[in-house]
Amino acid sequence: MRYAYAITGALLLGGTAIAVTSSPNVGAQVAQNEGMQAAAPAGAPASLADMVEKLQPAVVNISTKQRVQVQNPFAGTPFGDLFGAPGGRPQTRQAQSLGSGFIISADGYIVTNNHVVSAGAEGASVDSITVTLTNSEEYPARLVGRDPATDIAVLKIEPKKALPFVKFGDSTKARVGDWVIAIGNPFALSGTVTAGIISAVHRGTGGTYDKFIQTDASINQGNSGGPMFDMRGNVIGINSQILSPSGGNVGIGFAIPSEQAAPIVDTLRKGQAVKRGYLGIQISPLGEDLADSLGLAKNRGEFVQGVEPGKGADKAGIKAGDVIVSVAGQEVTPDQNLSSIVASQPIGGRVPIVLLRNGQRQTVTAVVGERPSEDELNAFAQSQDEDFSQQPNNPSNNGQASQQSLGISAIPLTSTIIRQLGIAADTRGIVITAVDGSTDAGAKGLRRGDVIITANNRPVATQADLDAQVKAVSAQGRSAILLQVLRRGQPAVFLPVRLRDK
Repeated sequence: MRYAYAITGALLLGGTAIAVTSSPNVGAQVAQNEGMQAAAPAGAPASLADMVEKLQPAVVNISTKQRVQVQNPFAGTPFGDLFGAPGGRPQTRQAQSLGSGFIISADGYIVTNNHVVSAGAEGASVDSITVTLTNSEEYPARLVGRDPATDIAVLKIEPKKALPFVKFGDSTKARVGDWVIAIGNPFALSGTVTAGIISAVHRGTGGTYDKFIQTDASINQGNSGGPMFDMRGNVIGINSQILSPSGGNVGIGFAIPSEQAAPIVDTLRKGQAVKRGYLGIQISPLGEDLADSLGLAKNRGEFVQGVEPGKGADKAGIKAGDVIVSVAGQEVTPDQNLSSIVASQPIGGRVPIVLLRNGQRQTVTAVVGERPSEDELNAFAQSQDEDFSQQPNNPSNNGQASQQSLGISAIPLTSTIIRQLGIAADTRGIVITAVDGSTDAGAKGLRRGDVIITANNRPVATQADLDAQVKAVSAQGRSAILLQVLRRGQPAVFLPVRLRDK
């Protein structure tokens, strides 16, 4: 009612203004929109129709037929034969996926997202891929190659005649505020055209190689794999993701930029595997807590959690605890993360790496290796293990600063505790016996049985050592301390922990 009242008030006031200022010749008035000329924002055409008419035939619909095995929940029970196949065997059902793509050559090479042509569920397999052109012609498609890391795939069809196609443009020239067009098949509505602007560039959503173009052009389910065009009609992105609580468009869509996609598409089109550079390090973003614990500016560089023996970083002398700030002259930032910079370096090439160690800047040179398979990488990744439960939970000790500021109680390592924890016999540090769950240490996941090796980059053998480093950090005006922590079955990691306000 308040809203309606406000509108009514505005109309009354408007009417008063007209009565005072209008000419008495009421019959001479015309409609407000009579005879208006076409208008458009500066830099945008009055209509996109001519451009769309040329581009649309190169955008295709992509569908897959899949088989999904459905397990019988009553298998092994007397009801097993009543639900599903005899004997409780898994049943197979048909499934389908829909997406978009675009033709990049007259002889039928097509680009799309990898997830468009991949099995959509565990236990599913893709039986066939079908490409439908704008004239409703259908063709079976062959998967030429895929790159799951960047969610790109290349298909091939055998057309009856030369096909209309589009080419990649230069996404490095794209700026926030530029107009863009998306064409695709949202919700199976083929040939849907939407327009908007670039909202951000180099946007990350949590992936290793994310450098997305963000747009408010309407992108929905089924747009995946379709092209994003600039106002010259060049493909500057592959529509890939949306951010939406509801599953529908809320004005936040993401496209893989052509600067990243084009070289990968060229490689896949040749039937080759995508190779990426690799140094053999575990890294963490230099967020606020970690930066504060080191006394550095946040979001400038990345922190080295671990170094894989024998790889390029290890041979170059990079150590856990270093902060890498640039590689091959490129600054490491949230927009240009370390993994994407290293991945783009030539394998076997020597690259200068600038790092900070104990606050001192130095430069090393590393030889870039080839990124291993995901199975090999998983062997180097951290794994979870059982909690420490053999020692009694005894928070009483002589330390005060670390208990008050961190909420941690710890005791020195002994040979008995080392054996019970299953860690290396030469490990030096203190083992946590209790953690206050209300502190940042508790929130960060520290727990009984974890071993603190260093604090503030200084070795600790007793809780008194930990107390001394807590006091040192506080005296420097820092609100977090960097702990190096070892957990059974895992490599040691660095963890920034905020001090509790007294």
